[in-house]
Amino acid sequence: MMSAYAVVFAFVIVAVGFAAVVLLAAKVLRPSVPYARKESTYECGIPATGSSEVKLNIRFHTFALLFVLFDVEVLYVFPWAVVSRGMGAPALIEMGAFLAILALGLAFAWRKGALSWE
Repeated sequence: MMSAYAVVFAFVIVAVGFAAVVLLAAKVLRPSVPYARKESTYECGIPATGSSEVKLNIRFHTFALLFVLFDVEVLYVFPWAVVSRGMGAPALIEMGAFLAILALGLAFAWRKGALSWE
């Protein structure tokens, strides 16, 4: 009888093998006729001008990270709110501490000006 790790290892080997076979088959079977116009950058039918690299302000990245942080917070708070009646006071205290830490992070970001676009 195989151990649990052997089964997982077998699944990993099968998954990697399947991915390799599919990628190799796609490379072999797809048509490949490269030419300059096909490989050029396309901008709504207009010839490309300038560099395709756009430097974004660091505020955008900070704002995006804060959005992701509070979006993930909702993923933790919503299921807790659904079953909160049966968990008692310790769970309420723990959620209060969790929200307080997040509020401190929001206050810090707000104070540093991470939420303003000016």
